[in-house]
Amino acid sequence: MAGKTLFDKIWDKHVVDEIKGGPSVLYIDRHLIHEVTSPQAFAGIESRGISLFRPENTVATPDHNVPTVDQHLSIKDELSRFQVNKLTENCEKHGVTLYGLNHPYHGIVHVIGPELGITQPGLTMVCGDSHTSTHGAFGSVAFGIGTSEVEMVLATQCILQPKPKKMRITVDGELAKGVTAKDVVLYIIAKISASGGTGYFIEYAGSVIRSLSMEGRMTVCNMSIESGARGGLIAPDQTTFDYVKGREFAPSGDDFDQAVERWKLLKSDDDAVFDKELHYDAADIEPMITYGTNPGMGAKIKDKIPAVEEIDPATRESYEKSLAYMGFDAGSPIAGRKVDYIFVGSCTNGRIEDLREVAQFVKGKRKAEHVTAWIVPGSKQVEEQAHEEGITEILEASGFKLRQPGCSACLAMNDDKVPEGMLAVATSNRNFEGRQGPGSRTMLASPLTAAAAAVTGIISDPRSLL
Repeated sequence: MAGKTLFDKIWDKHVVDEIKGGPSVLYIDRHLIHEVTSPQAFAGIESRGISLFRPENTVATPDHNVPTVDQHLSIKDELSRFQVNKLTENCEKHGVTLYGLNHPYHGIVHVIGPELGITQPGLTMVCGDSHTSTHGAFGSVAFGIGTSEVEMVLATQCILQPKPKKMRITVDGELAKGVTAKDVVLYIIAKISASGGTGYFIEYAGSVIRSLSMEGRMTVCNMSIESGARGGLIAPDQTTFDYVKGREFAPSGDDFDQAVERWKLLKSDDDAVFDKELHYDAADIEPMITYGTNPGMGAKIKDKIPAVEEIDPATRESYEKSLAYMGFDAGSPIAGRKVDYIFVGSCTNGRIEDLREVAQFVKGKRKAEHVTAWIVPGSKQVEEQAHEEGITEILEASGFKLRQPGCSACLAMNDDKVPEGMLAVATSNRNFEGRQGPGSRTMLASPLTAAAAAVTGIISDPRSLL
């Protein structure tokens, strides 16, 4: 009998029942909720007159449409205020732990889960948000769900889910200076396309992945969904255990030591068979940036936008439409374009390590006058650390300002919108048309590349300034 993949080990352990020829009934260990996809789910529960099955397994925080300035004041936007108030009301009524605005643990749901030790190896985790795959960095099976499924988990702590196929992406070698985890994942998605992972759960492996910090691994897993995959995961190791140790809701003392012994078993067997295997060499990965309107339209900063003839005839029409929206010409250089906005933040790159990287890069430099820069910490804890470590001072001396935690300009459901026609370099995960505001244009990149654009005012390879 062939060995098992890490994904199989976790999935199989959580199957409560299987429907012949259909989906599995999967038990969910941790359920994260926010203000946008939970109100209808709670309303559904109440209309059926049932209570939450295991409220202690659910944790809530408002993040998508909260303002990132003046969070101590009442929210001005009516819909945002309604949704945040509704979340507070639902959590109080149903006994769900809520980390609301101004709570020391408040933040983006996929940032606070790991930093509080709620996220742990071997768990199944879901949230009504596609970037739940972030938590897979810890060796957990984590994926996004829809509102009706949020209701299902609240009611039963289980979910109906077809079992995905398995893909392993191995990246070996050593990353060059100035090349980051974000470049790795943008490179992978550019290689396999925005639909190359459809139907799969991806396990990332190889020396490059093992060399990444937990923050870096979270960035890679976070964007698995942008290749169409159901989620991504990385086998836990000493880096994982060191990160989890001592966190608020992590096991402690003997319990932690015992947990680590169990977690050490969480890896794919040597003879495990994947449905698809892909291999990449670190030597080929350089600072990346997107030029189109999906995350698969990415290239090395030093390269040109591909010529139309290089594009698959089946997708040429959408390719040309995408470039027309961006105002770019096929075959033109990527570097040197004037940038209007930069956004550093989101569940992809709003962690303390990302802010440290930006601060280190801009120290002693000044932001270009014409650039509007938003630096948004992923949580109150990140904001606090940035103050304590002097990051806030460095940023302010360079002309940047740290905002308050939230999803911010990642998806423009709040006041942080990039104006029509403006070009933004963002560290978030999506560059769809109007994603950061109606008519806005987004190029996805690493925090280093965003910082380089802020300082030079144009798309620049950060290595030229390191």
